[in-house]
Amino acid sequence: MSEQEVTRCGWVPPGDEIYRAYHDEEWGSPLHSAQELFELLVLESFQAGLSWRLILGRREAFRKAFSDFDAEVIAAWTDEDIGRLLLDASIIRNRQKLEATRGNARAFLRLQEEPGGFPGWLWSFVSGEPVVGEWKLQSAVPARTPLSDEVSKAMKKAGFRFVGSVTVYSYLQAAGLVQDHIVGCFRHSDLRGG
Repeated sequence: MSEQEVTRCGWVPPGDEIYRAYHDEEWGSPLHSAQELFELLVLESFQAGLSWRLILGRREAFRKAFSDFDAEVIAAWTDEDIGRLLLDASIIRNRQKLEATRGNARAFLRLQEEPGGFPGWLWSFVSGEPVVGEWKLQSAVPARTPLSDEVSKAMKKAGFRFVGSVTVYSYLQAAGLVQDHIVGCFRHSDLRGG
């Protein structure tokens, strides 16, 4: 099948290699690694109010500035560390989001101490299996659902910030807990095993 014959979700702009690679190789693939789930959570929280394209374009800079998304290092950030990061033009410089990232790392580490860790806690909301959408049109895919409302509420109770329902739904989609590739997209059938 040639590249022109491949059908993708409507949010992937033609010719945008960063979005194409992210869509084809990552988005919607079920993540069970605590490290990968934490990295994605940090990126999604930084995306709030911004474009995902901007975040993807700065992902490597975030990795470098955030010690490869090491939650223990981030949880130990001092106010001086946050001040230093505010001077780093390669990332998104937002004090509230940086402070939330430190707090989110601490909340994440607390959940890591529970049986199953953070991945077990998160996947328990979907009983360990992805929720599969059967959307035929990109415009039909919701921005939030009762599931994202529930997870958002639980995350806030656990001490996370910048985790409103819309951000959480985007996170659940990206991490593969919710499989929202449209039905005609080649990834929809790939992720369903056929």
